[in-house]
Formats: sequence, C-alpha cells, structure tokens
Amino acid sequence: MKTITKLFATSLTALAILTTSNLKAQTMGTTESSMTTGSGMAFKIGVGVNGGLFPDRSEMDYGYGADVKLQYDLTPFVAVTASGGYTRLKWKGSPLKFEFIPVMGGVRVFPIERMYLATELGSGLAIKDGANMNFIYSGGLGYEWKNGLDLGVKYEGYVNNSASDLYFMKTGQFNLRLGYNFKL
Repeated sequence: MKTITKLFATSLTALAILTTSNLKAQTMGTTESSMTTGSGMAFKIGVGVNGGLFPDRSEMDYGYGADVKLQYDLTPFVAVTASGGYTRLKWKGSPLKFEFIPVMGGVRVFPIERMYLATELGSGLAIKDGANMNFIYSGGLGYEWKNGLDLGVKYEGYVNNSASDLYFMKTGQFNLRLGYNFKL
C-alpha cells in the first residue's frame, strides 16, 4: 500500500507543479476573458479501442479492449483525464481469460503542440465472481490530430490481489490505442 500512496502523491505533486508553472499575472488594461477558445481550456470526450502484447516472461499472452475517455484541458500544456471501459486479458496456453472494467484518472502533458506524455492510475473492477480488483498504472505518449484522431502507445501494468480466484502475479502489457476525440 505504501507504493500506491507514493505513486498517488507523486502524480499530484507533478500536476500541481505543471499547472502552476504556466500562471501569468493579469494587466489592468486587458478586458479579454482568460477562458477564450485559444486559452486551451476545453472538454473533450473520446472513444477508443486498444490492443497489447505482454513480454515473454508474463503468464499473459495478449489483451484488448475499448474505452471512453473524458479530458479537460487545464492549459494548452496540461490536461486531466478520466476513463472507463472494458479490458480482456488472455492467458498463454490456456482458455482462461481475465475480464475487468478499468476505471482510471490521469494527467497529459503536451511538451510539443499536440504531442503528449500521459500517466494514469486506477483500478480494474473484475467482472467474474471470485475475482478481485487489481491496481493499474500506465505511462506513455501519443499524438492528437486537429480532426480528433488520437493515437497513443503506453505500458500498462497490473498488480493483482492475491486473494483472487484468477490470481496472476504483477504483469503488464505494451499497448496501442486508437481513439477519436469530440470537443464539447
């Protein structure tokens, strides 16, 4: 549990630093609102599909899923995200599968226009009876086109509860996501 707390605290600290580093003072002569279209403040909702492969040492073979992602652009350089969806992981050489609903929150940082670095933390809510939730963490990069297309790659790690009927050790997949964002 200490690792989860450290990861959460580190993410919040990074968010605070990145958000406050772009603050600017207002001048008396400016009457323009800071919430204009060019300020970067926007809501987006995206839908996506993803697929991934696990390293050779993992007991999992591959995974795939779909998600819905809500993104709020705090500035042109920083956005917060929340997502949910469906994921299925397949065991190597076995008909067993692990299905869950990932619920995650994260941060996207845009060091170059439209290119982002992303990190997310969350939980996988198991669908099968007897299976328990697992902790999910991810980090990666991607690109958002002006037309709404979103392409990203990431490493997504899973830490499973050992009391689960479908127990697997800590593992992770290299994942490719293709999505489309709608600006609200």
